[in-house]
Amino acid sequence: MARTKLKLKSIATGNLPGAIKVATENINASAITPAKLSATAQSSSGNKNILINGTMNVAQRYTSKASVSSGDFFVVDRFGGYINAAGTWTISQSTDTPTGQGFGNSAKFDCTSANGSLGSGSELLFRQRIEGFNLQHLKKGTSSAASTTLQFWVKSNKTGTYICELFDNDNSGRHIGKAYTINSANTWEKKTITFVGDTTGALDNDSGTSLTVNWWLAGGSGVSDPSGTLQTAWGTRTDANRAVGNVNLADSTDNEWYITGVQFEVGDTATEFEHEPFDRTVAKCQRYFYQVGFPDKVNSARNVALGYYLNGSRVDFVIHLPVTMRAQPAISANSGTNYYSAYTNGDDHFDGFDGINAATAQNFIIYRSSQVSGNYGYAVLLSKTASALIAADAEL
Repeated sequence: MARTKLKLKSIATGNLPGAIKVATENINASAITPAKLSATAQSSSGNKNILINGTMNVAQRYTSKASVSSGDFFVVDRFGGYINAAGTWTISQSTDTPTGQGFGNSAKFDCTSANGSLGSGSELLFRQRIEGFNLQHLKKGTSSAASTTLQFWVKSNKTGTYICELFDNDNSGRHIGKAYTINSANTWEKKTITFVGDTTGALDNDSGTSLTVNWWLAGGSGVSDPSGTLQTAWGTRTDANRAVGNVNLADSTDNEWYITGVQFEVGDTATEFEHEPFDRTVAKCQRYFYQVGFPDKVNSARNVALGYYLNGSRVDFVIHLPVTMRAQPAISANSGTNYYSAYTNGDDHFDGFDGINAATAQNFIIYRSSQVSGNYGYAVLLSKTASALIAADAEL
């Protein structure tokens, strides 16, 4: 067969009818830096936000919790806090958000019992802990340590100075704090804070807590010494300088504080907020905490697992976790009259579980050895009411 040779000619696009003409501009080489290229690569990958659930959309544990007055707590997934001798609070997932920004939820603090005279150990803070695996690109502890920028929307009736802090959990609590100001009462305001990179203290490359982002809401002299100086450059831990100048949000039951649109990214400039699909945020959250049956909040009875009769009076259920968790989780389940049902050839209703077997970061077995009866080896379906809660917790 004869072969036909094709000849290609170079065509100047500008000479074609309707051709697109491309204008060129000179690019200043000094404007291109490794840090900016890194930030651009992060942005294009769709994972530039180091924090998880910055839109406060996912709330597996609860949407509101009253009488919070001591210890660690969670608000929405991945965001929690700590309180000691700083009033009593209702914390919740709110629908109050800044107009036109694409946010559907915020986290809310509502003071229900005030403390206008904080003791030296008084503390109230909002925070997210970050595992080391997600922080290696910060290159902390090297001469190439990257700057980071935190942006968020905040609203409160109490104006004044508040402190944001980065706290290094791997290196004896090295920390840096920056102040921001709520200028107008009851008005959503956007805040942007840049932290320089820390050339001292590498972060562990593991699944433990390496860095914590703290928003201080109240602090006594133990963290906010009036004669101290806010630690605005990375340095060794000095507790009295962690929250110097912060308002006391706990001084009145009129006080409220809201936050949403939180983004923490590499670089010295805040980029457009990264809105990600809800299911992707859920999956990220479920690495740390999984509420069996979430996010189905419509049906009161939910089929959640398959199991089998180990013998005539014991039934075992295998719960497969939707994502591999950060570590082997702690398993919990509540109980109540007929909270659960084992269905095989009719329902066996029962109140709770007797124990957990073989928990791993991928699955676990939960069993009941009373209120049930069946044939050895028979398959069985587990369903639960809306009040029944089974959770796997691998939080930092």
